[in-house]
Amino acid sequence: MSIPEGLIKPEFERRYRELLGDEYDTLLSFMARRPIPSIRLNPMKVDPNWLVARLEEEGWQLEPIPWYQYGYRVREGPERLGNTEWHQLGLYYVQEAASMIPPVALSPSPGEKILDLAASPGSKTTQLSEMMRHKGVLVANDVTPDRVDALIANIQRMGSINVVVTLSDGRRAHQFFGEEKFDKVLLDAPCSSLGEVRRSWGALARWSPKSVNKIARLQLSLARAAYRTLKKGGLMVYSTCTLEPKENEWVVYNLLDLGAILEEPRLEGLKWRPGLERWMGWEFGSELRKAMRIYPQDNDTIGFFVALLRKPM
Repeated sequence: MSIPEGLIKPEFERRYRELLGDEYDTLLSFMARRPIPSIRLNPMKVDPNWLVARLEEEGWQLEPIPWYQYGYRVREGPERLGNTEWHQLGLYYVQEAASMIPPVALSPSPGEKILDLAASPGSKTTQLSEMMRHKGVLVANDVTPDRVDALIANIQRMGSINVVVTLSDGRRAHQFFGEEKFDKVLLDAPCSSLGEVRRSWGALARWSPKSVNKIARLQLSLARAAYRTLKKGGLMVYSTCTLEPKENEWVVYNLLDLGAILEEPRLEGLKWRPGLERWMGWEFGSELRKAMRIYPQDNDTIGFFVALLRKPM
């Protein structure tokens, strides 16, 4: 399978050949493949070992995901993952392997007060809740009623009893929630979704430098507001499912201007590349090397970007 002719725009090819050099064609070959399905088991509802055994008895071929102990790739199975009673009961969540990385990088603990600012449809929200062992408070926010409806449905299905759902414009999060209120914040920002081309080629069709610049301005507004809600000494993860430097390093660089400190996440078994120090005339600096660029070809996942930031005391 290959990407249909005409979807790759000349400016896209120029930018990504410059970024990846000889690996550009490798990136395209992975973008043309469907991603491997994966699931995240819910240890708050079921013994994970029991569920793995039952699924394998029924013909599912599962392969552990190294960076999250309850994550599994599904190599083969007798039916669609979303059609099983185990899914309907909230014993697992269908979630792409790379999507599990931001909560792991944030490393939530029971008893903390955490904000998930752009939370719908709830994959990372419910993962955070489970990692907190349902102890503490997790505020899950999104901006439109339709998105909040999807978020609530998944929270209820997964039994995430420590989650409070809010409906607000994340760009005013510091006004809505108050300044320096949360121990940790996750902003998995809306983006151009280039990392998700393996799921849908629509992101390639919609891509343009103009659209990237427009969404980067929204991301920066969200990121600044999210950072303001973070307590001194607290941790924030900024992540996207795109590979665009303007949506990734540029946004984080602006947070460093606010005093944020980049820290290097620790994830076992994950191959990642350092963030860019410079790009198309922008100088981001060597600190950006602590951010994570996750290319589809490195772990056979969708593409992702993850940055872990601390607010100084």
